[in-house]
Amino acid sequence: MSNSDKCLKICERFVSLQGESTQAGRICYFIRLSGCNLSCVYCDTRYAETGETMSLDAIMTEVRRAGVKLVEITGGEPLMQKATPTLAGMLLNEGFEVMLETNGACDITVMPDGARRIVDCKLPGSGMWEYNLWSNFDHLTRLDEVKFVVSSKSDFECALKVIKDYSLDGKCEVLYSPVFGKVEFADLAKWVIDSRAPGRMQLQMHKLIWGCDATGV
Repeated sequence: MSNSDKCLKICERFVSLQGESTQAGRICYFIRLSGCNLSCVYCDTRYAETGETMSLDAIMTEVRRAGVKLVEITGGEPLMQKATPTLAGMLLNEGFEVMLETNGACDITVMPDGARRIVDCKLPGSGMWEYNLWSNFDHLTRLDEVKFVVSSKSDFECALKVIKDYSLDGKCEVLYSPVFGKVEFADLAKWVIDSRAPGRMQLQMHKLIWGCDATGV
């Protein structure tokens, strides 16, 4: 087994409240991996480029000590690193709940069964629309979630078209998030209500509590 199969480059790890997803509000142990293959115009984790290399065994030791049942592997883009699915499997085998947040440009089928995959479908306003790996939608289950980060009304309308074209309603959870500071919460709420959109609107709870620039939360 190569070193890349046994280690991960980690930007930060911490215990906080889950700020997004269907698990929002729960205490969660976050493992933020370093590096990303995309560059969204609204990215709020550009600092996640550097980090320290840790063995999977060392990571597991830290997770056990944290005493938190829910674990999220995020980034950056966690599926850029070969050992991410292995870590997820190790966590699942010890009874942890595992969430993976991915930018939608990498193959999600490498993740073990039982992991909740949160796929960020890039809308045109992100500047990364062409990097969506559409085949991922063929492998979604009811455990999984698709998140649309909305920069404008046209982005929201695009999200609705994607949901219809790929029959996401009923296949998985669907979430809409406003780009913080660009789309007013009330505007997105109105678009969701008026269109009778499937799924749910969400806000980034951690930013509302600790501010937009806070890290480690």
